[in-house]
Order: sequence, then structure tokens, then C-alpha cells
Amino acid sequence: MEKFQLQLFFQIIGIGSASGLLYHNDLLYIVSDNSSYLYEYKIESNELNKIALVEDPAENILKKDKPDFESITFEGNKLYLFGSGSTKQRASLKTYHLSKKNIKEKDLSKLYTKLKSQFQIEDDELNIEGVFNFNKTFYLFQRGNAKNASNGIFIVNKDKEIEIQFKKIELPKINNIQASFTDAILVEETIYFLASVENTTSTYDDGEILGTFFGKMKLDTLSVEETILITNEHKFEGITLFKETEKQLEFLLCEDNDTDLLESNIYKLIITI
Repeated sequence: MEKFQLQLFFQIIGIGSASGLLYHNDLLYIVSDNSSYLYEYKIESNELNKIALVEDPAENILKKDKPDFESITFEGNKLYLFGSGSTKQRASLKTYHLSKKNIKEKDLSKLYTKLKSQFQIEDDELNIEGVFNFNKTFYLFQRGNAKNASNGIFIVNKDKEIEIQFKKIELPKINNIQASFTDAILVEETIYFLASVENTTSTYDDGEILGTFFGKMKLDTLSVEETILITNEHKFEGITLFKETEKQLEFLLCEDNDTDLLESNIYKLIITI
């Protein structure tokens, strides 16, 4: 995994602070951490569709009020959008049915409270940045960028939420600051993840960006196998598989620009395997 190419692929006007993305059936679905829309983008025709997640949707929501959707995943015919859990306003799960075009909501406060109490995580340290599901089980990636928090993966069986596991993960450092998860996906039996290095000890306030790592681990062991530093400048917060061949994997990445500007850059990352 030593060889990689990273390039700006295209720019979408109308979306700000992109924090998660998913490519499915030639459509790119994007969530923003300060918006109450789900975005559906047709790459070939450059068409953007906004799907309201609430009755009165808004963009550039104030930080203290924003739902902070950081993760998007897919199962069956449904998209699942997870709030980060870092405040009370950020504990919502939205489900979008691709055929019926309807939105359902679930309050995750009870689950998030259980995660914090069972694994001794402070209220302001829970920060779910990536989610995927496999075999009726959700894998929730905790971003350990708070002062006492650890990077790790919560393993939650949808039918048995009382049986929760937490696997701590050690990630590489830049300037003695450990990287922290920003997203993850599953491709067959391999997990591919992003982890950024930001000079902050807060789940709330942003800090200086020092870089982003791309890495992989096996699903059965949850042990990091490889990491590569793909940038010293960008904080990539979303990853999705775009194309796969025998020799290459192509991913799309999004970055949170941490501004009110409604435009998002989408990058292509090509990994030689």
C-alpha cells in the first residue's frame, strides 16, 4: 500500500462542511455536520438534490445547535446517518429509504449514554466519526481527540444492544499528537479508515490541521495493518469506495472546510494493491 495518488476530483457548489459520503448506484450521498439536509449528487450531470431531514431544514447551523451528522452507511435499501454524540443535540439517527423516499428518526441518547457509562467516557469525549454495519452489527468509530479519550471501535449488535464491546486502537502521531479517526468503511473483509491529526484536545473546538492518514485493518482482528500519510494539509472526514480493480482501489474523500462557504471539494485517492 506504499503507492498512492491523491487529486482533486471535482467541486460541489451548494454543500458546506462535508463530513461523510457514500457512493451507491452512480449517486454520491453526502452529509454535512452543520446541515439538516442529506445531499444526493449526480457526478456525470453535476446535479445536486437536497433531501430534508427535518421539517424546517437549514444550513450553516450554529455550532451549539447543529445535529453534527458525521457518518453515513448503507444496508439493504436504507441509508443510516449518525450524529456524533458529542452534545445532546448530536444524538440522532436518521434513516432514509431509497425507494420510499421517506425519513425516519431514532433517538440514540440511550445508546450513547450506555457507551459513555460502560466504558468510562466523559460526556464531552464521545465523538462518533465513522460507522459501517456487517452481520447485523454496527461498528462505530470513536474519534479520540479529547484530552483523555481513546481512539476505538464500539461493536453494537442491533438485536442485542446490551452486548457492547469496545476495542481501543493505537494510531500514528505527528509532532507527538496522535491521529484520531474521522471515517471508516468496510470493503469485503478489510476496513479502510481515515485518521486526522489536529492540534486540539476538544470534540467541540477545531485546531490546526497537521495531516491525515489512510489505513487498513482486518475485520476479524481489528488490528491496524498499515497506515500512510496522504496529506499534511487536509482534514479528510469522509471516505467511500468509488471503483475497484485487481490492481487498484479508488476512493472518494471529502474534507470539512470549517467555514460557512457552501462549496465542497471531493478528492480521489487511488491505492495500488
